[in-house]
Amino acid sequence: MSLVRFARVAAIACSSGATLLGSTFALGDDWPTFRGSKRTAVATDSNLLKSWPEGGPQLIWEAKGAGRGYSSLAVAGDKIFTLGDALSTKSDEEEYLTAFDRKSGKQLWATKTGPAWKEMKEEWHNSRSTPSVDDGIVYVVTPKGVLVACSTADGKEVWRKNLVDDLGGKKDDPWGYSESVLVDGDKVVCTPGGDKATMVALNKKTGEVIWKAVRPEDRGAGHASIVISEIGGTRVYVQTTGGGALGVSAKDGKLLWSYPIEKTTAVCPTPIVRGDLVFFTAGYGRGGALLKQVESAGDITVKEIYGLNNKLNNKHGGVVLIGDYLYGDSDDKGLPYCADLMTGEIKWAERGPGKGSTVVIGGGDMLYCQFQSGEIALAKADPAKFTVVSQFKIPDSGKRPSWAHPVIVDGMLYVRSLDQIFCYKISN
Repeated sequence: MSLVRFARVAAIACSSGATLLGSTFALGDDWPTFRGSKRTAVATDSNLLKSWPEGGPQLIWEAKGAGRGYSSLAVAGDKIFTLGDALSTKSDEEEYLTAFDRKSGKQLWATKTGPAWKEMKEEWHNSRSTPSVDDGIVYVVTPKGVLVACSTADGKEVWRKNLVDDLGGKKDDPWGYSESVLVDGDKVVCTPGGDKATMVALNKKTGEVIWKAVRPEDRGAGHASIVISEIGGTRVYVQTTGGGALGVSAKDGKLLWSYPIEKTTAVCPTPIVRGDLVFFTAGYGRGGALLKQVESAGDITVKEIYGLNNKLNNKHGGVVLIGDYLYGDSDDKGLPYCADLMTGEIKWAERGPGKGSTVVIGGGDMLYCQFQSGEIALAKADPAKFTVVSQFKIPDSGKRPSWAHPVIVDGMLYVRSLDQIFCYKISN
């Protein structure tokens, strides 16, 4: 942080009586993987502000050195982790897994994972997988499909596995891997994709294969991350790939059910699980569907509550479930919508203060909508109407799309904007 910026942040903090940059504040819950520990993208905080001051919430600190990319943040213990390339703190263009101090934003270490991904249009370049943290190890997947495990303490590499070369994986689209792996017990579970290794469980300490799950004729991995479901006595890993939704037995990798969809450009959003229900969606005109998992004679099948509804499109901003209602962007139009979970009926679809693809996450009875153009809006999670209460713009945003999903944990809003990370206080 520059001295000028430091002085401005410190002045704001002093004038409001808030905690100064670098001083101690209590650490509570973690957000150790994409969309949080339960992958709902809904914060558990109970004391979040219902409105922000003009100009936005209080900035506690800002950090540089995250690099270019669209990876979100994993917040665990006293550290924050992300993935990026061409870091401002490095002299090369390579890709790095980085760790920052949660209290101050100071960069603690940076471990090189490989070359930067620079395929197709420039705004599509760079990293996009969010790290997952568990038991002293942080796991991340590079766009080229390399799963790297490093020590959280110092970034030292523990093991790596190539999802394509080592496991026979296949990507369904040309935009590289971006999954945030699931850590469950002694397993790291990921989605190489395709009909040789649709989903794979690895030993989290060594990377050795425990089982492989195969969906015949699977088109290849999408961009979603695996969510856990419990049906009767069976633990099910729910995922979507380019071929549609599927459920896999956590015990042995048996394919339990499959819900195929027609080919589309890309399948990105992570599915939502509530009890025996699975909601999944894809953009590019494909739509969202609601399935019910049914157990019978030891087998698990799925029943369609409603099929793909193209009014429930979502490209990559994600959808959240608050109460009985879904909230997300209409494809990538910057047109947030609310829909009834059980019927798919749209309650409203309204313009917000920004433009382009919109990430929606939740906290309490509020929505946090981050627009591609850099605006962040605080709105009520209300099925009756879309009401924006407060808003601000991410500093220095607009040079590339603001696609990295923000994080809310322990009363703080963490925002990744390419090389920068911002920490805002949004609690009482």
